[in-house]
Amino acid sequence: MKILQISNYYYPHIGGIEQVARDICDSLKNDNELKVFCFNHEKGNGVDTVDGIEVNRAGCFAKIASQSISFSYGKQLRRVFKEFSPDVVIFHFPNPFASHYLLKILKKYPACKLVVYWHLDIVRQKILGKLFNGQTKRLLKRAAKILATSPNYIEGSKFLNANKDKCDVLPCCIDSRRLTVTEKDVALANEIKKQLCDKTICFAIGRHVPYKGMEYLVKASKYLDGSYKIIIGGVGPLTDSLKSLAGNDEKISFLGKVKEEELKGYLLACDIFCFPSITKNEAFGIALAEAMYMGKSAVTFNIPGSGVNYVSINNLTGIEVANGNVAGYAEAIKKLAADKSLREKYGNAARERVKSMFTEKVFTDKLNSIIKSL
Repeated sequence: MKILQISNYYYPHIGGIEQVARDICDSLKNDNELKVFCFNHEKGNGVDTVDGIEVNRAGCFAKIASQSISFSYGKQLRRVFKEFSPDVVIFHFPNPFASHYLLKILKKYPACKLVVYWHLDIVRQKILGKLFNGQTKRLLKRAAKILATSPNYIEGSKFLNANKDKCDVLPCCIDSRRLTVTEKDVALANEIKKQLCDKTICFAIGRHVPYKGMEYLVKASKYLDGSYKIIIGGVGPLTDSLKSLAGNDEKISFLGKVKEEELKGYLLACDIFCFPSITKNEAFGIALAEAMYMGKSAVTFNIPGSGVNYVSINNLTGIEVANGNVAGYAEAIKKLAADKSLREKYGNAARERVKSMFTEKVFTDKLNSIIKSL
């Protein structure tokens, strides 16, 4: 089967949607002929090969409200359709600019099956979202299948809820191979613990943007005493304001960008994984699933319609707190810190949940079954 995948960007550009797109290619490449179409993260149009798969990139000259804009996009996409004539298109949403051209082109390919991988609703750009409501409805009407990362998102999205008969759940996956623990990882974890003596280590990692909710973790620290250490990894536009908010709170350390070879050390060393995302922009939570795979109990906020509370289950794999309640978040941390057996119970359940539901093998098997059903 010939499958064309249309993503916002693609590797070596790094992002959540881009990683899922690459996981899809890895899952389907053995039994299908694949091509990828996306915006170029560099200037100009281009064609290259990633993991043995042809990637066509349309030059992008600007971004408006997080949407990439390209003069050549329509022409390049028509060229790929004409040369490849795909049986199936897997389209990653949101991407309203690309949706416009895709819908026009698909009129000439009525036999082509459209699969929409719905990552998230357009949440932040409310005016833009309303502007494209009609187009989004036409896209979902044309779709043969709509994939969501969790059943929570299907229930919480008005668009998916209106198209339940077409929806299926395909959760994102972790790369368990990347999380294989080595002696070097253990040594780093032991060194981190040694430096922090007997403190309860709380670890969080993610881009420093509003929906990740790092400010709520910083505020929660005010309710904790000196027996805790909060380590925050990642960078972003809010980094400076987060440091300013933390002020002279010695319990908090900012790591900056965490190297891949260091991540496992911090995950192993921490006692509690903090995942303080607060909006539906956090549709799933790969970092959360990775920490759970490493056997860590998590503290999350309740986010209506988000998959975060599908990945980690309250009082089973961690503790869920009312959204934005920083005092409650601190209390959840205290509860886990005070009860080692509870941390281990939740951590073991967390690892088993990820192994059974969110690994690359589960992802591959489910995706291939969905494609074959078309």
